[in-house]
Amino acid sequence: MEIGSKLKNARNEMGITQEQAAELLGVSRQTVSNWENNKSYPDIISVIKMSDVYSVSLDRLLKEEKSVNQTYREFLEESTNTVKAKRNLGKTILLSAYFLVWLAAMLVFWQVNGPLTTGFDIALRWILLPLLLFAASVTVAKNDYWGNGNWFCVIGAAATFLTIPYTAYAESMVMATFTFIFPNFMYMAVGIVVSVCGLAAGMLWRKKFSANEKRGG
Repeated sequence: MEIGSKLKNARNEMGITQEQAAELLGVSRQTVSNWENNKSYPDIISVIKMSDVYSVSLDRLLKEEKSVNQTYREFLEESTNTVKAKRNLGKTILLSAYFLVWLAAMLVFWQVNGPLTTGFDIALRWILLPLLLFAASVTVAKNDYWGNGNWFCVIGAAATFLTIPYTAYAESMVMATFTFIFPNFMYMAVGIVVSVCGLAAGMLWRKKFSANEKRGG
C-alpha cells in the first residue's frame, strides 16, 4: 500500500475530514490532499504530528511490512525520491514532446522552398502544435508542476509561436511572389491564448478534483 493510502486510511479511521486534519496539522487542505494522493510527501515534523493526530505509530502509518528493518528516514527519502523521479519524468516527456513538434515546425517553415499544401499547413500550424500546447498547459496546471511558475508557460508559448514564420505564395499572370513574415506576432497571439486557456482548464480540473476530495473526505 502506498503512503498516501495509509495516510488517508488513518485519517478516515479517526473520522475527520481533510479540512479538520489540515487545521490540526497547521497546513492547507490542498497539502493534505497532495499527501494522500502521492503528489508530494510530508516532512518529518508533519509526519510526527500526523502520528499524534491520527493516534497511530510511525511504523503503522508509513512502513510496509517488508520494511521493518528500514529506518523512517531511509523510507521517507526513498519514497520522496520516487515521487520526484515520477514528476521529473512526466515533465521531461511533456516538454520533449512539445519541443520536438515545435522543432519540426521550425524546420518545415524555415526551410520551405515552395508553397506548402493547405492541408499540411493547417494540420501542423493550426491543429497539431496548438493542441499539443493546450495539452501541455493543462497538464502543467493540473499537476501544479511549478506552482506560481506555471504561468511562465505563457511566455514559452509566446516565444515558440513567435518563431514560426508566416509563409505564403501568390501567383499572378506575371510572376509568383513569396511572402515571408517574421517575427509572426499574429501566431504569437494564438500561442498566448491557447496556453492561457490550457492553464485555466488545468486549474479548474485541479479545483474540481479538490472539491471531490473534499466531499469524499
